[in-house]
Parts: sequence; C-alpha cells; structure tokens
Amino acid sequence: MMGRFWAMLRRPTLVRRLMVAQMLMLSVLWSLAVAYVLFEGAGEASNVSRGVLHAIISVADNLAEQPARQQQSLRAIDEALREEFEMGQVPEVAPRILVWRNGELVYKSPDAPSGIRSAGPEQMEVVYIKGQAWRSRSLVEGTTRVTVLEVGGAWQFFITINSHGYYLLPLLISLPFLLLPAWLSIRLAMRPWRKVAQEVAARGPQDLRPLTFKPPHGELAALVDNINALLQRVGTSAARERSFIADATHELRTPLAAMRVNVEALQGQASDPRQQELLDGILNSGNRAARLVGQLLQLTRSEVQAEAGEQRRPQALDVLLQDRLAALSGLAQAGGIELELQASVSLRVPGQRESLVSLIDNLVENAIKYSPRGTSVTVSLHAERGQAVLHVADQGPGIAPALYERVFDRFFRAPQQAQPGSGLGLSIVASVVQQHGGTIQLHRASGGQGLLVEVRLPLASDA
Repeated sequence: MMGRFWAMLRRPTLVRRLMVAQMLMLSVLWSLAVAYVLFEGAGEASNVSRGVLHAIISVADNLAEQPARQQQSLRAIDEALREEFEMGQVPEVAPRILVWRNGELVYKSPDAPSGIRSAGPEQMEVVYIKGQAWRSRSLVEGTTRVTVLEVGGAWQFFITINSHGYYLLPLLISLPFLLLPAWLSIRLAMRPWRKVAQEVAARGPQDLRPLTFKPPHGELAALVDNINALLQRVGTSAARERSFIADATHELRTPLAAMRVNVEALQGQASDPRQQELLDGILNSGNRAARLVGQLLQLTRSEVQAEAGEQRRPQALDVLLQDRLAALSGLAQAGGIELELQASVSLRVPGQRESLVSLIDNLVENAIKYSPRGTSVTVSLHAERGQAVLHVADQGPGIAPALYERVFDRFFRAPQQAQPGSGLGLSIVASVVQQHGGTIQLHRASGGQGLLVEVRLPLASDA
C-alpha cells in the first residue's frame, strides 16, 4: 500500500510539473523584487524619508526659543523613528539623528557617535567611526542642519529587509498556502484534457469512431483532431484488411469444395487400402480448411456488420434455438451426444439472424465436439432482469479458469487440447455478443465437470 502511494507520488505528472513551474516562477519574481529592494537600500536611498528630516528641522526652528520643549520634541521624534523601524529589540541598528542650529549641536541621539563630518546636503555617504560603517545623509534649511545616521555594512542588509518586510513576508507566507489553490486551479484547467483521456480509455479495440468531445481550446483541439485522423486511418486500414480476408475466404470456398468432390470421387475408385488412407487424410484436411474458411468468413461478416451499425430487428431466440438444434442434431447423433433444449418462454432479442445463428452454431458445435460419447449437451433459455440468458453446458473436460479470458482471443487454443480446431469459434461468439450489446461468461458446469457458457443479450422492447 505504502509502496504504491510512494510510486504514485514519484510518478511525473503534468499537474505536478505545472505546480512546480508556478512556484519557481513566483519565487524568481519575488527574489527579483527583494534583490531590487536590497539594491535600493545599498544605494543613495535612505530608510528615513526627506519629509521626516524636514519635520525635524521645522521642530528645531519653531522651538528654538524654548530649548526644553525643543529637546523634548526632538527626543519624541527620535523615539518614534526607532519604533517605526521596530528596532527596539536590536537598538544598535536604529537610525540616529543629529541636529545643528547656527553651527551649534542642539540635539543628538543618546547613542549616536560623535565627530561626524557629513558631506554636502542630500548626499548619502559612508563614514567610518571606530571601525563601524555608518551611512550618513543630511538636510540643510537656513541655518539648521539635520543628519541621520544608519548603520552600514552587514547590518544594512538586515535594516533594509526589516524596513521593507512587506516585500519578503508575502513570499514566505504565500508559497505553502498557494500549493492547494494552484493544484485546484490546474485541475480545473485540465478538466477538458481528462475528458479526452476518459473517452479514449472507454473505447474498445474495435471502436474506431471519431472522438465525440470537441474541446474549444486550441492546443487540445489539435490533439483531438490528430487522434481522430489516426482513428480514421486505422479504420480504413482495418476495413481494407477485412475486405481482403472476406474476399480471400470467399474465393477459397469454391476450390475447397471442388477438392472435396474430387477426393470423394477418387475414394470410390481406389481399391488400395494405402490409397484410401491417404485420400481420407486429404479429405479430413480439406474439411478442416473449409471449416476454418467458413469461420473466418463469419468473423469478418460479424465485424463488418458491427462497424456498419446495421439495423437490428427483433428475433425470436427460442425459435432460432429450436431450428439450429434440429440442424445440428445429425452432428450430435454422429458423436453419440444427446441434445436437450430447455426454453419454455418466447423471448425476442434485437439482432441480425445470421449473426445469432453463427453464435448458436459455434457454441453448440463446440459443446458437441468436446463432450464424451454418451453424454448430453444442455441448452437453456430464460429471461432475467430485462435480458435473455442463454446457457450451453456440456460434460467435457472444461477449461481452466485461468484461461477464461484467453480463449476469446483469435486462434488461441487451450494447451493439451486433443480435439482439432482453429481457435476461432469463441472469438466469433464474443464478436457477435459485443455486436448485440450483450455479455458472455464462462463457468464450470453443474457438478464441477464440463463447461457452461452464459450469454446475456438485451431483450427487445416488445418482448
């Protein structure tokens, strides 16, 4: 269980690939934004705006005549700056201010370094005091000058990120929370793709009709068009092959029949037992070849009728069973087999008579062929939940359950099979059942010996 789960997670999918691409693209965009912020912080820009510096100068000028209030107001601005930058937990990185008026220092942040020699106003410069790098910027209005000091070096990176935290925080928060919306959005966007995949998966090997789903999306529409074009080419090729097989088998019937007549004529004239034995072998081989040709022709006709979608008419299945069992009674008597029909109800199914005859003949002939002499073959018919249920049971060796699916393959014969055959009988039956919208299953016959073939066909609406 866990192995399959991990295998499913490790299996590449388009949804996962799109999600990873979205996350990578989002990370790259946010990384570029952060890089821009860092570049901006390391350049001429200051984390303290020019408006703040102008406000400090105004306070210093307006309260010049009241030194106590001037000191109190400038201290309040200094503390507000510290709170704005949230530097309370790391006081070393808080900005410091120094205010001069008429060349006299009137205010200095408590921990601001002394001896600052600032360059011209509005210029950002880096100065070193006792080995510590400081970014200094001044504003001069009249005789009042204010200088703001920000720590430089490695601290500047932290200050810039902290002062522009709204750039980085969404990235850290959004990545994990975007996974589910991204997955949902991709799943919704790929819904047309899944519809196409489901329709292709639901098709059988014989269903070569064009896909019915017509997506309006350009990329998917091109894929569907290519699939339909491929189906058309495969259908054309398959039809050509079926036509060739049908023509070839039809043409083979005449020379095989002529050979049979000639061999039977020779048998009447041959007196040598060795010649009789050889002629018997030729006749048996001819009969097997004629049977194989007949089955190939039945299979081809059944597939052609299914592909052409020929209209099915209600057929009295119980009457058809009586007719075919009567026709096969000679074969059963020759093998010492008793045929038994249990069909007390009249059931009609929509279908083609020729195909249904082929279905019944193949099932009953197989049952007769594999039944030991002196046993019986039972054919029963009844209705069950809107379906006609046909059972053909024999008392032969049966088929191993592991081969129940394989025996419907063309030319497949169970191992150690003693009876001659081509391996096409059950393939023909399966094709007819599929053509009529029914199902077929194999079971052990009652008593555990022999084979029971169960065919279910939809009843006609008037049944």
